[in-house]
Amino acid sequence: MTTETQEPGRAVLVVQHEADAGPGLVGEHLVRTGLRLHVIRAWKGEALPQTLGGHAGLLVLGGSANCEDDEAAPWLPRVRALVREAVAGEVPLLGICLGGQIVAHALGGSVVRRVRGPEVGSVPLRRLPAAAGDPVLGAVPEGAPAAQWHWDEVDRLPAGAVPLLTGDDCPYQAFRVGSAGWAVQFHPEVGADTVAVWADADGEDLRAAGGDPEAAVASVREAEPELRAVWGAVSEAWGTVVRAHEGARIA
Repeated sequence: MTTETQEPGRAVLVVQHEADAGPGLVGEHLVRTGLRLHVIRAWKGEALPQTLGGHAGLLVLGGSANCEDDEAAPWLPRVRALVREAVAGEVPLLGICLGGQIVAHALGGSVVRRVRGPEVGSVPLRRLPAAAGDPVLGAVPEGAPAAQWHWDEVDRLPAGAVPLLTGDDCPYQAFRVGSAGWAVQFHPEVGADTVAVWADADGEDLRAAGGDPEAAVASVREAEPELRAVWGAVSEAWGTVVRAHEGARIA
């Protein structure tokens, strides 16, 4: 099954920042809802469009760059502009980990380095009152596990953003912006095999910060059936929002 199209059409525009952080499980579930993905491999120099015209949604993936490091990731200013366009134009938006931090930063929030060290592995989340009735995250159960792998975090939400999920060690695990925008700090798109790749790459730095990469991978592997069930459903819920907005546009 292909999850990519070379022509935008009415596909979801997917911004991929690095090779080992693709759309993964989220992409698979979006395709199940009938959507197509137009993946831009920004780290390879593939150009992002100037506008979202012709796209049904915007999915911004994770990566190791800081959301303000335009020198390391020179495509970030264009991503921020696309995020602002999506929110202003009510184009469905989903930001994952770095993508969620980009959403916060682009809209006037702030992102900082975690003084407590990186949050990694499977971590339980807690629902906030506004999650009730949310069309994307409303069905996430209390205590649902989420795969984490981040050194930075949002410390101030943009004006008007609505927090939806939190955790004991990271306050803003998910929030909504505008009428059709969502951002999450965790990784709904990954399973243990991807986290193992990250652990191999970041293991030395993680151990130096007091973390345990092997334990992090093991926790994700143990939680993987629930991770796939919960975040697969969330991915399809976001896909349903995309399709509904597309249907309203056509109508």
